[in-house]
Order: sequence, then C-alpha cells, then structure tokens
Amino acid sequence: MREVFHQSLEHLQAQLVEIADLVAVSIEKATRSFATSDVALAEEVIADDALIDGLAVALDEQAIEILARQQPVARDLRIVVTALRVSASLERMGDMSEHIAQLARLRFPERAIPKGLKGTFTRMGELDVEIARTLAQLLRTQDLRLADTIRNADDDVDELHASVFEKVLSDNWKGEATATVDATLASRYHERFADHAVAVAKKVVYLATGDWAIDEEDIALAVEAQVEAESGSGLA
Repeated sequence: MREVFHQSLEHLQAQLVEIADLVAVSIEKATRSFATSDVALAEEVIADDALIDGLAVALDEQAIEILARQQPVARDLRIVVTALRVSASLERMGDMSEHIAQLARLRFPERAIPKGLKGTFTRMGELDVEIARTLAQLLRTQDLRLADTIRNADDDVDELHASVFEKVLSDNWKGEATATVDATLASRYHERFADHAVAVAKKVVYLATGDWAIDEEDIALAVEAQVEAESGSGLA
C-alpha cells in the first residue's frame, strides 16, 4: 500500500515536469511567432494552451484525491501542496504564452513588435525561454541553484520591462496608439511569465526545505544551505 502511495507521489511530480516542458515549448513558439509574425506558429500556441490547462486540471484532481484518501504528512504533504500550487502557476505561464501569440495573430501580416523595440523584445523572449527551460530542470532535480538562476533572470526581465515603459512614455516615442498598446501588453506578458516562474521557484524551496521563501533573498539563503549540506556530505 505504501509503495502504491509513493508511486502516486512520483507520478504527481512527473506530471509537473511534463507541464513545465510544455510551457517551455509554448513560450519558445510564442516569442518566435511574435518576433517573426508567424501566424501559423501563433495558432499552434493558442491551440496547445488547452492541453496545458487540461493537464493542470488532471494533476489537481489527482492531488486532491491523494489528500482525501492518503492524508499525507511531512514531506509527502509538502509534495502534494506544492504540486497544487505549482500547477496553478504553470497554467498561468501557459496563458502568458498564449497572450503573446494572440498579439502576433492580431497584428498579422504586420509585425507585432513596434519599431525601436525589436532588440528589447528579442532579449525578453530569450530570457523567458531560458527561464522556462531552467524551471523544468528545477522541478526535475530540486537543485535550488537553479531557483537562484531563475530569480536573477527575472531581474533582467524586470529591467527590460521598465525600459519599454520608459520608451513609450518618452517624448521621442512616435508610435501610434496601437503600437503603444501592443508594446505595453507584450512587455507585461513577458514580465508576468517570469514572475510566475519565480513563484514556482519559491514553492520548490518550500518543498526542499519546509520553509516558505517569502522574499527573493530567501531563495539565496536556501541555495547556500543546500550547497553547505552537499559539501558537508561530501566531506563525510
């Protein structure tokens, strides 16, 4: 009976990784469609979001069933609680990818990226893709150094997000109203995508340590503790 229970927990964690992998593919396609006005690729992202949503719902149902039937405690309980909360964040990350793709489709055949901001959005897209891939690996390994990597990349996205607003609010901005709206929305979607990834990273810290990472500094402290523990284990 205990073996079946642990298999259920392992399956729950595997489902999280599966969803995270799909989210990474989704944001990669979304940012590419946004940069190139590839409407077919945008349509793929929009259609595939239903798959991410469906898997998140299935995971939640399994987690609730485990809570009801098995009444887990200690780390087992943390696994279930983390799965429930992480699935919600991953689902929202999929939504952000879909929103970016919808902008690309809306402006087709024109480019969705306003003039003067191509480099900024290209970099934001690259960072979000890197964040998504790192997040999937974090869920696989629970290596908290990856959580710190995500946090640092989010800081870079935040800086780019702020620069977009500075650009569109400056006296030199010559973009039309639609370009201004597109720029602010797209920047916000990229920024929120990264924020949700940080939220997931904090939940993985909780899973690994039993303590909630309230501030970003808490992630750094958890990384230090994990590294020290690994070093101590190696010396032993």
